[in-house]
Amino acid sequence: MFNARYFRTFITLVETGSFTRTARRLEMTQPGVSQHVRKLEQYLGKSLLDRQGRRFVLTEAGRRAYDYALKLFAEHEQFRHSLDNDSLDSGECRLASPGSVGLMLYPFILGQQQMQPGLTVSYSFAFNDEIVAGVLSGRHDLGIVTEPVRHPELDCEPWHQEPLCLVVPADFAGSGLGDLMALGVIGYPGGDDHAGALLRANFPDFRSMSHFPRQGFTNEVGMVLDAVARGLGFAVVSRVVLETSPWQRQVKALSLAQASHEFLYVVSRAGAHMPRRYVRLLEGYREQRRHERLGYGEVIES
Repeated sequence: MFNARYFRTFITLVETGSFTRTARRLEMTQPGVSQHVRKLEQYLGKSLLDRQGRRFVLTEAGRRAYDYALKLFAEHEQFRHSLDNDSLDSGECRLASPGSVGLMLYPFILGQQQMQPGLTVSYSFAFNDEIVAGVLSGRHDLGIVTEPVRHPELDCEPWHQEPLCLVVPADFAGSGLGDLMALGVIGYPGGDDHAGALLRANFPDFRSMSHFPRQGFTNEVGMVLDAVARGLGFAVVSRVVLETSPWQRQVKALSLAQASHEFLYVVSRAGAHMPRRYVRLLEGYREQRRHERLGYGEVIES
């Protein structure tokens, strides 16, 4: 029969190297220690100790049992702490976001995990509809999406906003809407909405993205600026995408009079209490963005 106490006694015996010291540490009798080891050997069907008078060495099975026992109790402690949903520095974090957000949010969370090793992070990059489905199914505790979600089983709250950038090749010399139409657009999921919002705010003659030649499309927003850097078209992306892009030197963001933003929302199960570790992560990231881009990280007023 499995008994965790037998494994605990065996760990202590290996660490002290003595039945007497093990009994003293565990406040047991020496025969009691011997009985625990014997019961464990019977349970495993293997000899764990090679006894040599008052001394002993571990058999191969004994070494493996010791390693297993250490992992067993370590996992037990991790599980016990994970039950504390309100812990700031331990527990699982299961999140999902579009790539435009995760390019910077995921590294930020990993940095927090390095400082708080009790945290475990499961982060998924996905589209809005996949994120919503994941929260509904319980695969994600919360999701970050780029448009409001209306569902009776979900709560959706405004969280953060990032400025949109009109990004063109570094050698682009134009400035008007006609110049952009001649260049053409590189698309990605949600790209038309972003481009339409920014162009509409800055060019009175703008009518529709359908008037722009389609020079390409990718479903990975992080790769959009590769095409722009090659002179194949322009794109409107969030500031995060530009700041994290390896092609920053091959592109530039045009200066525009009117700002437009990518709005971000937190989605979770309706009525669910959000553990404090999530609150700290989200607030910490938002505060970091405020400091990095003054005036760009303001919370959205609901």
